[in-house]
Amino acid sequence: MCRHLAFLGPPAPLAEVLVEPPHALYEQSWAPRRQSHGTVNADGFGIGWYAQDDPVPARDRRAGPIWADPGFTDLARVVRSGALLAAVRDATAPSADGEAAAAPFAAGPWLFSHNGAVTGWPGSVARLAAALPAEELLALEARNDSALVWALLLHRLRAGDKLGQALADTVHDVAGAAAAPESRLNLLLTDGAAIAATAWGDTLWHLHEPGRRAVVASEPYDDDPRWREVPDRTLLVATRADVTLTPLKEPPS
Repeated sequence: MCRHLAFLGPPAPLAEVLVEPPHALYEQSWAPRRQSHGTVNADGFGIGWYAQDDPVPARDRRAGPIWADPGFTDLARVVRSGALLAAVRDATAPSADGEAAAAPFAAGPWLFSHNGAVTGWPGSVARLAAALPAEELLALEARNDSALVWALLLHRLRAGDKLGQALADTVHDVAGAAAAPESRLNLLLTDGAAIAATAWGDTLWHLHEPGRRAVVASEPYDDDPRWREVPDRTLLVATRADVTLTPLKEPPS
């Protein structure tokens, strides 16, 4: 239903990561190679990136396809960053929220994207929303499943959970039998220093050069043999130094 990517590495033009590779996220918007659900990601896109010495990321999001935005390639050519998260969207259901429904979602130092779908949506809203205070529900950026998953995750992050723990517990809660079992929850999160992701129902890959760069993506953007597929039901946490994979427990049935 979407393709997304997070990158940590030496500062480089955004285009070097998102446009120039032979199977870049830009191309994945119309020709993904490993997408199991949907075929074209034309319902919006977004890029979030970190500037040097600024912990709060900048974002650029649009409601239409990435290839139809005349300013995107110029932006990607001149903006440099050593940490970014980007996504192209194939909406599960029609939405009137425009660019507000496009990842990455953001708050404080965090950027977030969801590749997948919450089953039973929108009927599952009440069960999932019960875990959130009313003011956080009223602050939802869009009326879609990804925005609600982000709110659940953000609630944990603001309570002090680390990136990986917050992702794992959010997946467990959403996919539980009392909420939305059979959901696809490939979640991607970064704070500019680390990347956390879950493989839960769709493809996830990582490329790591210790001490230099870490890339986590729905699918490889080139044919480098160092890409490794992340097993389903797995939590990944990556920094420039290392990558850790941890199996995720199935929620109670």
